[in-house]
Amino acid sequence: MNMIKAVDIHKKFNNLEVLKGISLTVNKGEVIAIIGPSGSGKSTFLRCLNRLETIDQGTIEIEGDVLVAGSADGKVQYAAEAEARQICRRMGMVFQQFNLFPHLTVLENVIEAPITVKGVKREDIVPQAEELLRKVGLAEKRDVYPSRLSGGQKQRVAIARALAINPDIMLFDEPTSALDPELTGEVLKAMRKLAEEHMTMIVVTHEMAFAREVANRVIFMDNGEIVEQGTPEAVFGSPSQPRTKAFLNRVV
Repeated sequence: MNMIKAVDIHKKFNNLEVLKGISLTVNKGEVIAIIGPSGSGKSTFLRCLNRLETIDQGTIEIEGDVLVAGSADGKVQYAAEAEARQICRRMGMVFQQFNLFPHLTVLENVIEAPITVKGVKREDIVPQAEELLRKVGLAEKRDVYPSRLSGGQKQRVAIARALAINPDIMLFDEPTSALDPELTGEVLKAMRKLAEEHMTMIVVTHEMAFAREVANRVIFMDNGEIVEQGTPEAVFGSPSQPRTKAFLNRVV
């Protein structure tokens, strides 16, 4: 079973077509890196997968369940609200900005969603949250407030928070773009660990070394389209499309 199956995804903002027929299938345990210039539709595509943006055309299935599908009248039909929420909970998402609750401690930030969204008891989730904080190297920060953390630490808390709902899929939207270069490494290290544990991941990133070393498949997007995709060796070593070559010549 495919973890994600997106077919012919179109998305407009007013009259600007941002996604022009994107199709992508993601297998269990696969790490996919999406690269490309700013404004190419990478983040919008990611946000469409978990309904942070609604699509205008196409079909999205998560683990075989239909989140949204095209209808005979040319429009799209989303699953009923309760079912759609259930489907989207299978995906954790980490954003460019950390979006931590400033009035809650690190531990409280991590346990908030399982308690309020999934109804997990506090005594059941706290040990799991502590283990997640250990996993991202922040066990000693459990009682600290976000204002006392570095950017890299905040982003690692955001990763732990996303993992706390026990997702089957993790989506990362340029998780290091707001960080100083010296803090980027600690976040990428936490993501590498997830990849080693065979977490299914889609990562929109400008970190070419991460894409080359960690991804099973690299997708190059430009102007709302998938221009090229393949193994990191193929895309970085011998890209077949002129647009891919031009982009890589600028950034690598």
